Amino acid sequence: MASDSDEFGAFLVGFIVGGLAGAVVSLLFAPQSGQETRALIREKSIELRDRASESAEEALASAEAAAAEARARAEELTKLARTRAEEVAKEARSRTDEFAKEVRARGESAVESLRKPASKKPTDAPSAS
Repeated sequence: MASDSDEFGAFLVGFIVGGLAGAVVSLLFAPQSGQETRALIREKSIELRDRASESAEEALASAEAAAAEARARAEELTKLARTRAEEVAKEARSRTDEFAKEVRARGESAVESLRKPASKKPTDAPSAS
């Protein structure tokens, strides 16, 4: 029984102390007058506007940096692609020239082989005498 009354007493003391602390805090943080509230709102809005402006400027600078980096990378890739395309075109021309030489040589060989049998042909035709 003694412990029940001790717990209730502690609860009652805590309740009263908590109520007094709440009353003191509410008096210390009582709302300002309308004029003070408007001034505070104005100050905070200016502060928020400045922060937003700074954030926007930082975002713009970041976007510009990213765009410049992307542009530089695109130029680098374009240069690399152009170099590679020139190499491929040079290789294709080289192969085409080799193929053309080979075809020309085969053609000349074929023409030559057609001419040789014609010149080696014996004249089998009987003479008209």
